[in-house]
Amino acid sequence: MKAIFRLYTIANQAIAELWRHKLRTVLTMFGIGWGICALALISASGDGFKQGQRENWKQLGDRIVMVFGGRTEMQAGGRRAGKDIRLYTSDVEAIREQCPLVTTVAGEIKRWGVQVESEFNAGNFLVLGVDPDYLSLRNMPAATGRDISWTDVEEKNRVCVLGDSVRKQLFKKERDLVGRQIRINGYRYEIVGLMDEKNQNSSYDGWDNDKVLIPNSVLRSDCPPYRGVAVEGRVQTINYRPKPVSKREPAQLQVRRTLARIHEFDPRDEAALPMWDTMKTASMFDEIFKSLGYFLGSVALVTLILGGMGVMNTMMTSVTERTPEIGLKKALGATRRRILMEFLAEGVFLAGVSGSIGIILVWGLASLVNALPMPAFFSGLPINPDLVLRLVALLGGVGIFAALPPAWRAAGMTPVEALRFEK
Repeated sequence: MKAIFRLYTIANQAIAELWRHKLRTVLTMFGIGWGICALALISASGDGFKQGQRENWKQLGDRIVMVFGGRTEMQAGGRRAGKDIRLYTSDVEAIREQCPLVTTVAGEIKRWGVQVESEFNAGNFLVLGVDPDYLSLRNMPAATGRDISWTDVEEKNRVCVLGDSVRKQLFKKERDLVGRQIRINGYRYEIVGLMDEKNQNSSYDGWDNDKVLIPNSVLRSDCPPYRGVAVEGRVQTINYRPKPVSKREPAQLQVRRTLARIHEFDPRDEAALPMWDTMKTASMFDEIFKSLGYFLGSVALVTLILGGMGVMNTMMTSVTERTPEIGLKKALGATRRRILMEFLAEGVFLAGVSGSIGIILVWGLASLVNALPMPAFFSGLPINPDLVLRLVALLGGVGIFAALPPAWRAAGMTPVEALRFEK
């Protein structure tokens, strides 16, 4: 009860000082509140952009590395530089068997400009030959109906999944399409699934909305892009996912060494086997957002520090005006520590009230923004518990920094000097 009463007394004293210096206090509280608001909004905006960017990268692929055939620039095994490296389904199997740091791998074959017809309309689209591993890597699930299965691949079933733009062009506004028939390159296919509309900001072969997915075994027979796909088992790209993301560089080295041994090129020759590491690209975007957040956060921190200096000035004025009161308390037995803690608590209380108002305002603003439809690449303003804890810790630090000099000055007064003081 004694501690509660002491806190109540300190709060009352702080409120009295706030009322005594209305204008100065309002400006001080605005400085701290605005500083906290700015820091919270900058941090939340950065997190929102990072999360939105990560979600968008998942549209391209879920933590994948893409391997392309290239041309050697280094001599190896007595062979001259300039050898073309072509990728095959046997390479996919070799990676699956000989690279323990790779969890999923799939080859990619496709053909551009394939004639696709429905009973209403027709168009030329990119047709992908896929299997369940490829769909997992590229994150291309069917939202309606089902995905292409291993049974479809093994039995060469003529089934397909349509991208959203393909569906719109072939069937306009119709959505009940599962089980309907279309023609792909003259062959009759059954629609087994439809993909939802995707918002992408990156691609290497076109938007997923504009694609038609069929089993890779059927693409080799019905519409191969060139003779090597059907006869030699060639693939245009190999996609894989490392088992732990932290091991992506060792996994990449395993893949490069495995294919270098098969195709007889130097594993250090990066031109022979170009790779696109989407995780590395995503981390680069994270670093850009982080650096921008640090810069903008430093500006907001300056505002917060200026608000803290306002608290310090208010407390210094309060100490001067309350000098006789301090002297009387010391004459009646108040210790240096008690005076120090009282003024320190008043300063922290003032900073805490100002910052709390700022946090509440940010929380309300974030709730309003998050209730709105989010644009692509931005997931809103996430106010997570970690952010609130960091802000509370920062508020406490600013409060102590601002209140300690006035409190120290008040605690250092002697009773005689304080009681003789005249305003």
